[in-house]
Amino acid sequence: MALEWVVLGYTAGAEAIMVLLLTIPGLDGLRKGLIAVTRNLLKPFLSVVPFCLFLLMDIYWKYETRPKCEGESCTPSEHLRHQKSIMKSQRNAILIVAALVFYWLLYSVTHLVVKVEQLNQRVQRLKDRE
Repeated sequence: MALEWVVLGYTAGAEAIMVLLLTIPGLDGLRKGLIAVTRNLLKPFLSVVPFCLFLLMDIYWKYETRPKCEGESCTPSEHLRHQKSIMKSQRNAILIVAALVFYWLLYSVTHLVVKVEQLNQRVQRLKDRE
């Protein structure tokens, strides 16, 4: 089960790096190639959305079916294991939200950068006409 969280973590990291590289000023020479790569990766990265929903349902199912540890019916080790399970679920939920937010940011930033490039080309063509 840990492999899917590793994959999601690497995907969120790759999305974050691409967003950073697209938004850093001064990388104009690199930006055109980066835009092409990012636009080609947006469709495969879209698979993150259903994957995150599946993992979110997995967290919910584990939450609903785990044994309850309330009162004095638990030993200290059972109580600790219960708390660790809750913390892992919260960490995984944060990872899911981060991956979804980074995908949305990557999509939005890529769309805006492409639009800016098109507008710059349009302005350049209008200047050349005059």
